[in-house]
Amino acid sequence: MIVVATEDFEVYHGVVTDLRERGVEFTTVEPGDAIPERARVLVASSDDEFELDTDTDIERVEADPEEPRRAVDRALATLRDGGQTIIGVDPGERPGIAVLSGESVVAAFHVPLADAAGVIAAEIDEATDPVVRIGDGARLKGAALIDDLDTPVELVDETGTTPYLGTGTRGMGDVLAAVNIARRSGDRIRERTVEPTVGELDVIKARSREQSEGNREIDEGLARQVAAGELTIEEALAEHRNR
Repeated sequence: MIVVATEDFEVYHGVVTDLRERGVEFTTVEPGDAIPERARVLVASSDDEFELDTDTDIERVEADPEEPRRAVDRALATLRDGGQTIIGVDPGERPGIAVLSGESVVAAFHVPLADAAGVIAAEIDEATDPVVRIGDGARLKGAALIDDLDTPVELVDETGTTPYLGTGTRGMGDVLAAVNIARRSGDRIRERTVEPTVGELDVIKARSREQSEGNREIDEGLARQVAAGELTIEEALAEHRNR
């Protein structure tokens, strides 16, 4: 059982709300009161003082009022015998990101590509020996994301990872694919060099026309820089205008 015991109202409210939303069994006690025998994890703020019996198996997790979910994640990982943190990523314009503790999904995100590296970095912070697994589809966007990460990743064959989506599940495909990617092992890499195809360059050029004034199209050299993540289309158009 998880026990929440804190005098910090923000910590209490944030942690309890998150636990209730996840349907997790927990109880609360006042600091200084006896801890229930079934307790495995004690969640408190850094300012709360407790004298835990060294003979017990209770583990204390300190919660930040700004990030109560992180404390809940650590508490749940403890209950699951410290399952390894695995991040699965389905790359694209808005990557699906799934965070697993062992076999359990503890968090999921669907964010713009520019925000993905920051989300992943925050999720693996303080984790012991985390694994980041990225699908091998959407090659250019996946390569750009790998370059933005300051950690080795596993490149995973994502064939068949996107499930059939029934009515009312629009937008769930990327996240569910990320869960399946997280559960597959891959090849450990530090970077991924991808040579854009003619078709991929044509798509970038077409987008530059759509976003420009006067139907302006960037040249192949700038398109390659966009493909490599060195420039955005807006930056490439600005450079093209200045030539």
